[in-house]
Amino acid sequence: MGTEPGSAVVLITGVMAAGKSTVAELLARQLPRAAHVRGDVFRRMLVSGREELLPEETAEARAQLELRYRLSALVADEYARHGWTAVVQDIVLGEDLSQYVARVQTRPLYVVVLAPSAAAVQTREAERPKAGYGVWTLEALDQALREETPRIGLWLDTSEQTPHQTVTAILDNFPAARVETG
Repeated sequence: MGTEPGSAVVLITGVMAAGKSTVAELLARQLPRAAHVRGDVFRRMLVSGREELLPEETAEARAQLELRYRLSALVADEYARHGWTAVVQDIVLGEDLSQYVARVQTRPLYVVVLAPSAAAVQTREAERPKAGYGVWTLEALDQALREETPRIGLWLDTSEQTPHQTVTAILDNFPAARVETG
């Protein structure tokens, strides 16, 4: 196993059905003192007036997404400040990834991008009890991941991996996931 992060923040990102929730939970359980910060919890806390982020993004939906990112970064920083490894899991793609990295004050900060093939994601999505894509297309999110997201941290093609194998790959390659600047 690679270096254990200790008081740190680990962001697990990728498209819907990439395995973020499962991998983040398994990773947190492998670490000696960790919290799993689910970004979507902050979206679901908005019980009235919530605007879902759609491909034709509105200013209000963007503002709510930015609030969600700020809140998860603040919570992660607070866990880390108190000696925990905060494993944050959310969809953070495109330039949002650079901005998220800048929001997190904690160092070390680790970024892991789960990047299974579109075919693997399609299979996983079909097997999930929840439907994630709605009006989004897998092709559009996969393109945003591969063409618009900066190559920050550790990128893993998890197409042929089980969640446990992905966690092992993360732990074995923790130094490659480390992000030095904000």
